[in-house]
Amino acid sequence: MTAGTILPTAAFAADVTFVMKNSHPNAVEVELYSQDRDHVWPGNGEVYILDDGETKTMPLSCNEGEKICYGAWISGDKETYWGTGPGNKETCEDCCYTCTGGETEEVNLTE
Repeated sequence: MTAGTILPTAAFAADVTFVMKNSHPNAVEVELYSQDRDHVWPGNGEVYILDDGETKTMPLSCNEGEKICYGAWISGDKETYWGTGPGNKETCEDCCYTCTGGETEEVNLTE
């Protein structure tokens, strides 16, 4: 390598674990959406399912500094939602986290 060579910048990988609890009496479906690129977890048309009363940890690999928001809705009822809702279509307050490693605080989905 010669002096002055610029190396391409790469996105640094990090991990974050979303911790979510379903305190609603019905099962809830969850997706996690990157706000910085076109990426959804778990992806491939799949969703995380939380039965009533269930707490689930959802570890994911993301890019360092990436903003990730959760969307959750009652299984079979996309009109009742939390966060950015199904398909990341809504705006939210306090439903996004920055990918810097570690765990989120427990997100409690209630009625």
